[in-house]
Amino acid sequence: MIGKLTGRLDYKGPDHALIDVRGVGYVVHCSERTLASLPGSGEAVALYTEMLVREDLLQLFGFLTPYEKEWHRLLTSVQGVGAKASMAILGTLGPEGAARAITLGDATAIKAAPGVGPKLAQRVVMELKDKAPAVMAMGGTLDAAMDAVVADDLPATATPASAPKKPAAAKRPASNMQAEALSALQNLGYGPSDAAQAVAQAAEDASDTPDLIRQALRLLAPKD
Repeated sequence: MIGKLTGRLDYKGPDHALIDVRGVGYVVHCSERTLASLPGSGEAVALYTEMLVREDLLQLFGFLTPYEKEWHRLLTSVQGVGAKASMAILGTLGPEGAARAITLGDATAIKAAPGVGPKLAQRVVMELKDKAPAVMAMGGTLDAAMDAVVADDLPATATPASAPKKPAAAKRPASNMQAEALSALQNLGYGPSDAAQAVAQAAEDASDTPDLIRQALRLLAPKD
């Protein structure tokens, strides 16, 4: 199983990228959002990957972070959501946006993804709403793994001229903030579902983790 590729970007197509890893080219299907974040041709790139295996098909799907990859796995666990629909949802909302929409039960936001109808959007929300808090809580840990595993995999004999520069780590504050805030709220005794809904609702306007926790606590406070 191929879980990660590090190499040079050969080119970007409308829904995929070709990554040259030591002379072997890998076609990796990506969301529009991920493709837009990739560097220019010839530059170093690293993507986490998930492989789709069928009798007549082998496809690699690429993600900027482990958190995005985990959401792809969760989305494709829903009946009727294939890899294409998952990539459309992640391309439209991003992993943090998808987490927020599902946690808040916002099927309209999911429906905004190309090719996702109202019935399928509602099914995604209904089936994943209770599972979303666990993935949100993993966000900080998953994203932190990126800095640990993005490394130059070339052999020691590679020349400086041929060695790609280490890809710059992508900024991932949103999922880290949500994971930290969710953990803090659960430590204060709030249930995973209530805490996740408050964090998701407050995440859009929060500037940092303490601010997110404060806003979420206001939402969780008993109403007069």
